[in-house]
Amino acid sequence: MARVLLIDDDVELLDMLGEYLQQEGFDATAVHDGENGVKEALSGSYAIAVLDVMMPRMNGLETLRRIRAKSQMPVLMLTARGDDTDRIVGLELGADDYVPKPCTPRELTARIRAILRRTGGVQAVPDASAEILPAALVVNALTMWPEQRRAEWAGKPVELTSTEFNLLEVLVRNAGKPVSKNELSEKGLGRSLSRFDRNIDVHLSSLRHKLGTLSDGRSCIQTVYRLGYQFIRE
Repeated sequence: MARVLLIDDDVELLDMLGEYLQQEGFDATAVHDGENGVKEALSGSYAIAVLDVMMPRMNGLETLRRIRAKSQMPVLMLTARGDDTDRIVGLELGADDYVPKPCTPRELTARIRAILRRTGGVQAVPDASAEILPAALVVNALTMWPEQRRAEWAGKPVELTSTEFNLLEVLVRNAGKPVSKNELSEKGLGRSLSRFDRNIDVHLSSLRHKLGTLSDGRSCIQTVYRLGYQFIRE
């Protein structure tokens, strides 16, 4: 039973979402402010956090920033419908996906399941000293271990969110050829690409900053006009 942390000051909403998640086989815990949300998220007891942007005192974006400073656990943001600024800032801070409010419990549960399915329910980044499994993906200076959900560039660990890891894995498995944004969305986010959706662009911008460059100084992830993105193989 996957444990879900709900962080929102709307008590009535969390009661409804928590009850629905319980019926769907999840163990849901609710907290109603950012400070307690950070504390619970960093306890290592949860498979995923659902975090509302609009909260008094410490808002959701600051809460996410503090979580990301110490943890790569999956985080699903709740944002006001049509508020692109909060959504994009949340993605840039490391949110894995977002659901606009108001949302139905069924939609939220589906998104949670999609994220956990992609991450295998991983709750923490594996210890780098653990035994390395043989199934590694190696392209240029990048090495990825999908089973362990970890990556290194030139021998140094790269801290990735679950969605960043998924997108990078898709690109690396197709290194040397372009991958469409729709394919990246389906495999990385678990849903088809919608019109004007910039999620993929924001996540890949973050990946470019986290990864090293090629020998000529270019980013290893290149935009291919009208075709998508490509991981360059030197």
